[in-house]
Amino acid sequence: MNTPAPTLTVSELARRVGVPVSTVRYYERRKLLAPKARSSGNYRLYSDASVERLRFIVAAKGAGFTLGDIQALLDFSDGAAAPCHDVQTLIEQRLASVAEQTKRLRQVKGVLNGWLEACKEAENNRRCEVLDGLKKGRSSRSNGVSKKKNNNSRKPA
Repeated sequence: MNTPAPTLTVSELARRVGVPVSTVRYYERRKLLAPKARSSGNYRLYSDASVERLRFIVAAKGAGFTLGDIQALLDFSDGAAAPCHDVQTLIEQRLASVAEQTKRLRQVKGVLNGWLEACKEAENNRRCEVLDGLKKGRSSRSNGVSKKKNNNSRKPA
């Protein structure tokens, strides 16, 4: 099979895929992408296959895969067989990670909502209970930032 010679510079590759040049270089350092050749001036040159590979990396990253996951996916993709079971395992692991992150984000959202409420309540007393609590190492409203006396505090989402 006769493939065209690599002719894209790093900046042309980055522009085609819509990423910064620094991203291309970072993926090169991580061994996810490699130039196909060098010019006479020692510039990195890439092919259309490099464009496809970089789009694959960007799409996988956007789907929440880690760079380690992406390396495994690229290894699978570069192989002769389609290892759907292995890809499924990676997806299941990533979903478990996303579920844990979501749980933590809900907790953070609850804390921030509580702090916002405390700030609104204390706006006129020229003293920020949130900052005072953080200085004392408190990370939630239940650890020292006062609640309204009528107990109308919001539930964390």
